[in-house]
Amino acid sequence: MIRVRPARSEDVPRLTEIARHSITAGHWKPEAYARLFETEAAQSSRSLVVEDNQCVMGFLVGQELSGGEWEIENVAIMGTARRRGLGSRLLGEFLDLVRSRGGTDVYLEVRESNRAARALYEKWGFLETGVRKSYYQGPEEDALIFKFSFPQGS
Repeated sequence: MIRVRPARSEDVPRLTEIARHSITAGHWKPEAYARLFETEAAQSSRSLVVEDNQCVMGFLVGQELSGGEWEIENVAIMGTARRRGLGSRLLGEFLDLVRSRGGTDVYLEVRESNRAARALYEKWGFLETGVRKSYYQGPEEDALIFKFSFPQGS
C-alpha cells in the first residue's frame, strides 16, 4: 500500500541512503537531515516520505520562506521505485500541505539534465522562471528555477 506521511527522525538513515543512490538529489550529510527535526527547523521545514508497504521509498524536504513563499529543497525516489507515480504523489501531498498553510508560491531548482523531474513539475503546473549558471557540482551543471503559484482565491 502506498502512503505519504510526515518524515520522522528515525527515517534519517533511510533518507540518507535514498539520496546517496540518487545522482539528482542533494547529497546532504546525515546531520543535515537530523537538523530537520530540531525544534526551530521543524517550525519552517516540512519533510514528507512516501512508503510502499511500510518501506520508505522516497522523500521531499520543503521549507516555508516568508510571505506565503515556499521552497522545495530536496527530493529523491529510490531507483527501484521510480516510474510508479511515487514522486507525483509526494509532490501532490506537499502542494496540498502548502495550500493548507496559506502558501501562495512554491520554488525549486532542478538540474537542467533531469528531464524526468522537469516533466513532473511541468505536469503539476510549475513554470520555468530562470537559470542559475553552474549551480550544481559533481558534475557541474546549470539549475533551472521553477515556480508554482496557487490560483488566487484557492
